[in-house]
Amino acid sequence: MKVYHGYILTVDANNTICEYLIEDKGRIVYVGSECPEEYANAEKVELGKKALLPSFVDTHQHFASFGIFHAGLNVMDITSNKEMIKAIKTFVESTDEKSLIAFGASPYSVKEGRLITREEIDSVCPDRPMMLVKYDGHACVVNTPLLKKLEKKLSKLRGYHPESGEMNQEAFFAVSDYISNSVSIPQMIRNMQKAVDYEASKGIGMIHTVSGVGFPLNADITIEKLFAKSVQHGFQIRVFPQSMDTNVATSRKLPRIGGCFECALDGCYGSQDAAMIEPYENDKSNFGVLYYTDEKVIEFCKKANRMGLQIEMHAIGDKAFEQATKALKAALDDFPREDHRHGIIHACLPTKDGIDICAKYHINLLMQSAFDNWRQEPPEYTESILGKERNSQLNPVKTFVEKGCVVGQGSDAPCTNPDPIDWVYRACNHTNPSQSVGVYEALRMLTYNGCFATFDEKERGTLETGKIADMVILSENPYDVPVKELRRLKVEKLILSGEEYKPQNQSLASIIWKGLTDTNQKY
Repeated sequence: MKVYHGYILTVDANNTICEYLIEDKGRIVYVGSECPEEYANAEKVELGKKALLPSFVDTHQHFASFGIFHAGLNVMDITSNKEMIKAIKTFVESTDEKSLIAFGASPYSVKEGRLITREEIDSVCPDRPMMLVKYDGHACVVNTPLLKKLEKKLSKLRGYHPESGEMNQEAFFAVSDYISNSVSIPQMIRNMQKAVDYEASKGIGMIHTVSGVGFPLNADITIEKLFAKSVQHGFQIRVFPQSMDTNVATSRKLPRIGGCFECALDGCYGSQDAAMIEPYENDKSNFGVLYYTDEKVIEFCKKANRMGLQIEMHAIGDKAFEQATKALKAALDDFPREDHRHGIIHACLPTKDGIDICAKYHINLLMQSAFDNWRQEPPEYTESILGKERNSQLNPVKTFVEKGCVVGQGSDAPCTNPDPIDWVYRACNHTNPSQSVGVYEALRMLTYNGCFATFDEKERGTLETGKIADMVILSENPYDVPVKELRRLKVEKLILSGEEYKPQNQSLASIIWKGLTDTNQKY
C-alpha cells in the first residue's frame, strides 16, 4: 500500500485534481483531498512539485517493425546524405547481420533535398542486402544486392524504380516482407523486449499495435499475440491484424482488425500517393492512389462489423478519409452496433461530410500530432504539394474535439518516436493556432481516450477509485507549465499495477509458454 500526496491529476471527465491517491494491491482504493485516517500509517510518497497522472497509451504503432528498426540504424536526425553515407558505413562495419536495415531517410530534412540513392548505398554496402526505409514507412531505397535478389518479383509491381533504388507502394511492401522474414524469431523477441523498455521510459503503459507485414501464415501476428499475453510488469499490448480477411482475426480470437498495409486505403504525402479529391498542387495530373474500390472497402466493413469485430483503417488523404467514413457508415447502417469503437487511423485531411459521419456514428480518430510541423515532412513541403489552404487543414485536432469525436494519439512508430510529451506539446501548439487544444484535452487523448479505443476505459485511463493503478510521475505539473515549454516535462517514473516498471527479462521459452497458456492477460 502507498499513499501519494501532491498533484494528483485524475484526467477524469471533470478534470478533477486531488491531493491524495492511495494504491493497494495494484488498485486505486481512494482519491480525494484528504487522507482517510485508516491509511495514516501507510508508506507515503511525497510528490512535491511533481505530478501523478494516468500512464500513457500509444494508439497506433507497428510494434514488431519498431522493434526491428529501433535495433537498427536510425538516420532521422542526420542532416545530409554525405553524413548518412558515413553513418551507414560505420553501421555496416559494426554488424555481421546478413540483411541490414536503416530507417528515417527524408529528402526534406537533408541539405541535398533528395533521397539517398542505390549507388550511394552500394558505395559503402556492396555485398549484403540493405533496405533504407523512408521516414514515413511507406517507401524505401534498396541497394544492388537486395535489388538483384528481388528483381524478378519487384519488376511486376507498382512503385518499382530500379534506377534510383526507391521502392514504394506494392514494391515497398514486397521488400518489407522479405526483410521482415530475414529476422529470426529469437532476435525479433529480443528487439520487442527492448522496444517495450524504451516505451516504458517514455511513460507509455499500453500500446495498440498493427501487425501483419508478410510473414508466412501471418506468423508475426501470432508472435505479437503471444508476446502481448506474456509481457511482464503490467505493460499492456492490444493487437490489430492488418488484414481484410476476417479469419485472420477470428482464428486468433482477436476482437479487432485493421491498421495499415493491407488495411491502408491510400499512401502518404511523403510519396505523394495519399488519395486526394483535388489534384496535388505541384502536379495537376496526380490525385494520389486509392488502393481499393469503394465496393471492396464497404464489403470488408460490413462483414467485419456483422461479426462483431472492431475495425480500424489507414486514411491520409481526403479521398481516402471519405472512403473510410462512407464504408463504416454503410456497415453500421447495415448492422447497427451501439458500441463498436471503429476508428480511422491518421485522418490527416478529413472532409466536412466525413467529420459529420464520425461524430454521428461515434467513429474514433487515432491521430498523430507528431505529424504536425514534422522535421521529416515540414510544413514548407506539405504546402508545396497541397497548397496553402489544404495545408492549413491538416491534422485538425481541435475540430474533431469540438465535434465531440473521441481522439486518440499515437506515434505510428517507427515513423515517429513514441514520445507522449511531444504529442502533448504539438497538440497544444498546432502550426495552425486555431487547431490547438488545451493541456487537459491533450492529456485526455493519450490517457482515457487511448484506453477507450480498445474497451479498456473501465479498468484504466483515469485515476479513479477501483481502477488499476497504472500511473506516471512527471517532473512538473503540466497545468502549471507554459504551453510553449511543455517539452521540458520529463517522465520520472512509470508505475503499472501499483509497481514501478522493471525491464523485460523473460526467456523465449517462457514467453511462448505463457503466451500459449495464460488465460488472464488481455491482448
